[in-house]
Amino acid sequence: MSLLSLDRICRRHRQGPHERIVLREVSLELDRGELVTVWGQRLSGRSTLLRVAAGIEPPDSGVVRFEGHDLTRAAGDALGSGIGYCHRSARTVEARAILDALMVSQLARGIPPPTARKRSWAALERTGAGDCVSSSSHELDSAEALRVTLARALVLEPSLLVIDEPTEGIDLLERDPILALLRSLADEGTAILMATGESAALSGSDRALSLSGGELRGGAVPELAPVVPLRQHAQGNKQASA
Repeated sequence: MSLLSLDRICRRHRQGPHERIVLREVSLELDRGELVTVWGQRLSGRSTLLRVAAGIEPPDSGVVRFEGHDLTRAAGDALGSGIGYCHRSARTVEARAILDALMVSQLARGIPPPTARKRSWAALERTGAGDCVSSSSHELDSAEALRVTLARALVLEPSLLVIDEPTEGIDLLERDPILALLRSLADEGTAILMATGESAALSGSDRALSLSGGELRGGAVPELAPVVPLRQHAQGNKQASA
């Protein structure tokens, strides 16, 4: 059984008398430890696809299943309980210190403060955001903000991370380390579904799909295929052969 399964998902957006089909009969399966990237141009529906996959936005038709459970009936219950949704534009940290922000969601679930603090430190260190522990969100650059966002999801130990635009607005020198981090998280068993409008962000993916005209193109089910190499690995190989 796949960790995440989207079966013939349709989604329409209405603007006054007009209606636009955003997702048209989209099917997709994702296994544990897979990193799947959906590429699409602006307004292609890639962000809508992620929100539907995470159970945030319901489809007009079709079924989304996570660990065999129908998310279309779960009303977002999987968020924070198996699914971590990462989007830097939706910041709720405000002026609160980063460490405190990571602890809040755990305390709300009854996790003892010492355990919550330990998990928060571990997640920040794992994502390379340990130096941000005493900062607040407005003090972070784009790469730091993404690393903290990932840490906030990881403290709840999700099986699936859904990530929108992981490299958007991030300095060129920081992009490959971010992609390498996501690849390593997948290698450790966390499934990752992300969307991007930048072709460079496809590096390291097990599967790279495209979304256009509401239709998802590419391998919709897990395949035994070589991982798309990270550019930094390719550069290292060139140096080694020189």
